[in-house]
Amino acid sequence: MKTHKEEQMEQKKYNILFVCLGNICRSAAAEAVMKSVLKKHNDERFYVDSAGILSYHQGEPADARMRYFAAQRGYDVTSISRPVKGYDFEQFDIIIGMDDSNVDDLRERAATIEQESKIHKMTEYAIHSEATSVPDPYYGGNEGFERVMDLLEDTCEGLYQYLVRTVYA
Repeated sequence: MKTHKEEQMEQKKYNILFVCLGNICRSAAAEAVMKSVLKKHNDERFYVDSAGILSYHQGEPADARMRYFAAQRGYDVTSISRPVKGYDFEQFDIIIGMDDSNVDDLRERAATIEQESKIHKMTEYAIHSEATSVPDPYYGGNEGFERVMDLLEDTCEGLYQYLVRTVYA
């Protein structure tokens, strides 16, 4: 027999939003990697999405280079770019920026202290990496996309472990 708390948790998914500048590289890839982590752990308690600070790429698929490098590791980056909206701060339980600038922009948009407390930086969840941010690979070469994938694989697994320990403990 399940407890009331267990029944409630089964009914409501924990909502995760990844955010970068344009939602065509880092956050889109983070969404795909996190979905893969959840699938690997056979865990359906989470909903994952991504968005961008800017709406410049709204409606576009992820950058072709990001999709390519993700696919080389078995990830399917299918998200369509969208900007962060005010309702995201209510709908999502945790909002994760890829770098300090993303985090600062999100904090400026948070309407309440409760909303601001949902904002975190991706590298907070690193297991092996000592990086302080997930750098934007858009204007760099191929090694930038590889670095982003390395960081996201590490931090998404770390995020999953953190959430299982704290949210579903």
